[in-house]
Amino acid sequence: MTKKQDGMNYAPKGKPSPVVGEGEFRFAAIGLDHGHIYGMCNGLIEAGAELAAVYDPDPEKVKRFIETFPQAEAAASEEEIWKDPQIRLIAAACIPSERCALGLRAMEHGKHYFADKPAFTTLEQVDRARRKTEETGLKWGIYYGERLHVESAVFAGQLIEEGAIGRVVQVIGTGPHRANPKARPDWFFDPDCYGGILCDIGSHQIEQFLHYAGAKDAKVLHSKVANYKFKAYPRFEDFGDATLVADNGATFYFRVDWLTPDGLGTWGDGRTLILGTEGYIEIRKYIDIAREVSGNHLYLVNHEGEFHYDCSGRVGYPYFGAFLLDILNGTENAMTQEHAFKAAALCIEAQTQAVRIETA
Repeated sequence: MTKKQDGMNYAPKGKPSPVVGEGEFRFAAIGLDHGHIYGMCNGLIEAGAELAAVYDPDPEKVKRFIETFPQAEAAASEEEIWKDPQIRLIAAACIPSERCALGLRAMEHGKHYFADKPAFTTLEQVDRARRKTEETGLKWGIYYGERLHVESAVFAGQLIEEGAIGRVVQVIGTGPHRANPKARPDWFFDPDCYGGILCDIGSHQIEQFLHYAGAKDAKVLHSKVANYKFKAYPRFEDFGDATLVADNGATFYFRVDWLTPDGLGTWGDGRTLILGTEGYIEIRKYIDIAREVSGNHLYLVNHEGEFHYDCSGRVGYPYFGAFLLDILNGTENAMTQEHAFKAAALCIEAQTQAVRIETA
């Protein structure tokens, strides 16, 4: 890791764990505006999928992508990909406000869809996607990478399922990121494009809460946003937080920001603290500051004692293989469609009702 990582090109690599045979599952990438597309494709390839094609209107983005994934053929247009009957799935990380429209087009052509988060920037988009999945029976996956593509976060879910901390009653999440504004495109600073900070990086947090708490729904009690530092971009939000309560009584507080200092050895000190009736878990996802430059540290305390787990290279990323099998078998083992859409809708609700703190 370097001190200048910004998270834009965060692309974890794990051990290949194919669930399909060679040539059995082909997919394409469309929309390369966010570097998360590299992590999304890595995960699918490690699960056995074949990256067959790529399209973006910017040839420079396509050129860089093919340098990483030379097996992908550069398509001349979206239509070229739509016409290929062997391509089952579209992975996309275009500008967030455009992700819903791309997913609708994909499904109109019989393709499953896997969007980077946030998959939507308005509730109307979520409703349209719900209707399209019900109409077609196709899958609309969402890349909530801070849980799905972090081994310590995966392991936390496994421990909770095993009863290691009893019933989850509260989750606290922090999602700081490095802004690195000189390297960001114009749309990064426009809330009409990225949805606002709670919609964007807050989506990771709300999805984790629903998953760890075993909740199907939640209510946003309070939320707020601010621009404390980046006054050159007056509509940008560099801070946001929110409080929620789930339908099963679990509570949640999270904070997200773009205020990571340059002295940190990675792009953000993301953490999650999960309190249960019989113990608690702390996840230090990307770094253990001033101790270890590596991430994926999990701390567990319960009636049996205190435990530290280094999860790197030991847990893997089971979501991707499960997602491919869900597409092939019509199951919902990776993530239910309702869960994916509910997390997306709640982050938009938090954003919409947020109090904006005005600062000098």
